Amino acid sequence: MQILPRAAQRSIHLLVSGLVLVASHGSMAASIAPVAAENGMVVTAQHLATQVGVDVLRHGGNAVDAAVAVGYALAVVYPAAGNLGGGGFMTLQLADGRKTFLDFREKAPLAATANMYLDKDGDVVKGLSTYGHLAVGVPGSVSGMEYAREKYGTMTRAALLAPAITLAEKGFALNQGDVEIFQTATTQFGKDPATAAIFLNKSQAFQAGDRLVQKDLAKVLKTISQRGTDGFYKGAVGSAIVKSSQSGGGILTQADLDQYRTRELAPIECDYRGYHVVSAPPPSSGGVVICEMLNILEGFPLKELGYHSAQAVHYQIEAMRHAYVDRNSYLGDPDFVTNPVARLTDKAYAAQIRAVIDPSKAAVSSDLKPGVAPHEGSNTTHYSIADRWGNAVAVTYTLNDWFGAKVTVPGTGVLLNNEMDDFTVKVGVPNLYGLVQGQANAIAPGKRPLSSMSPTLVSKDGKPVMVLGTPGGSRIITAVLLTLLNTIDYGMTLQEAVDAPRFHQQWLPDLTYVENFALSPDTRSLLEARGHKLGPAQPANHMTAVLIGAPSLEGKPVGKNRFYGANDPRRNTGLALGY
Repeated sequence: MQILPRAAQRSIHLLVSGLVLVASHGSMAASIAPVAAENGMVVTAQHLATQVGVDVLRHGGNAVDAAVAVGYALAVVYPAAGNLGGGGFMTLQLADGRKTFLDFREKAPLAATANMYLDKDGDVVKGLSTYGHLAVGVPGSVSGMEYAREKYGTMTRAALLAPAITLAEKGFALNQGDVEIFQTATTQFGKDPATAAIFLNKSQAFQAGDRLVQKDLAKVLKTISQRGTDGFYKGAVGSAIVKSSQSGGGILTQADLDQYRTRELAPIECDYRGYHVVSAPPPSSGGVVICEMLNILEGFPLKELGYHSAQAVHYQIEAMRHAYVDRNSYLGDPDFVTNPVARLTDKAYAAQIRAVIDPSKAAVSSDLKPGVAPHEGSNTTHYSIADRWGNAVAVTYTLNDWFGAKVTVPGTGVLLNNEMDDFTVKVGVPNLYGLVQGQANAIAPGKRPLSSMSPTLVSKDGKPVMVLGTPGGSRIITAVLLTLLNTIDYGMTLQEAVDAPRFHQQWLPDLTYVENFALSPDTRSLLEARGHKLGPAQPANHMTAVLIGAPSLEGKPVGKNRFYGANDPRRNTGLALGY
């Protein structure tokens, strides 16, 4: 695909996104058709990374091979969130029907303590958990990529790392979308010399068309290519990470790097209107909360009520509100807390919540509390890949905030995460994403913080039909939910479902954030009359999704094409591409 058509595609997206026309029989979103292909599909937040993934598929690699190559490529071409110094999750459905989940989430260092970000009076020290070396968790991405490749891939490490090495060593031209993301942190780059040396152009902000070359990162990638995980966690690179942490006031040690391991866990699974949903288990809250909300909403006739009608939106907001009570109160790292997953994903429990939802009145969030009936008892990037053999992979990984802790390990080009802010720094105090969390997510040595990342697969009759996910902190879960509702309940094509404007409610604060064009003035008035407090749009998500079979779940294939990709137009980056 040439640059001009891709740019034109993005321009069209920007013009039409959010303009949804509601008809009596359902919804018709003013969207272009999903990208179609015959043999496989890759959708990522950066066009060069997408092309890397498609090249792997074209040369015989499976979806896992492509996911690993994309993961390394994004560390080069999407440094705001693509990473070696962060962590994440991978949800897989394999061609033989097996479903599994890889947890390579960052961990709290062994020297971490529950009150490490509080002053002598017990108050949170602003910025301590979000900027600098003390905010850094033990990175997991390299471990995760290598675990996935060794167990489920088919290609050599050298082959999958080669494109990332070339992009880092020779550089690539920044487009406008890349530059816009850089601009979110330009003023902070200058505070760390190692970061400024890479992400500022002679002390000035990069401009579209400038070339970003990362020689030090290329050397690290070559070392990983030669030595695997030892090339990152041990030797010169590991020593540089530890030295950088200690000189910057952090607490990472070689013991932290030595003890890091990827976990393979059973995913969260549930059924919704004949479709089977497979998503992320704790330490992600994503799968549990998505299934809880779907179970609640399955008892309401959303299709008959109409897309974004006041009644349908009311039920969706209330499902979000109730599910986030549980998300913020009960869930945490399964090695440290007992997660009530079976109860929270039980359809009988959803029925109890549904029974207390007033159809004509919004709940008051402060009245909903953990332990009280019926509730007894972070920025990122996502990519979606499906191959011709029936493998489907959803990957969400992160540095947490854009460019993480805004510090780079000198001599390596490795940006470090600020994932420690995803823990409960203090009960009752909001984190970076406004989440008010509980004791289950308190900081402890070696613990993984609770996440909202929700790499999700959907199957029908045992075969994968959808792969999706998004960045966006606490809004990840609701964006995935709404995309599922748009395709399953409202019959949208994949691109329509991704483009459609969204809303988000997370229990506290008691405010529903609404994107532009999501609600008509009449609908807003009806919701406000029921007691809903509606707020402005939050920063945009970037949904990437693949549909397998047809452009919509109940649609017909276009010619021989079996794979359909949708790239979110909200950020001026990304590409859906197949072959």
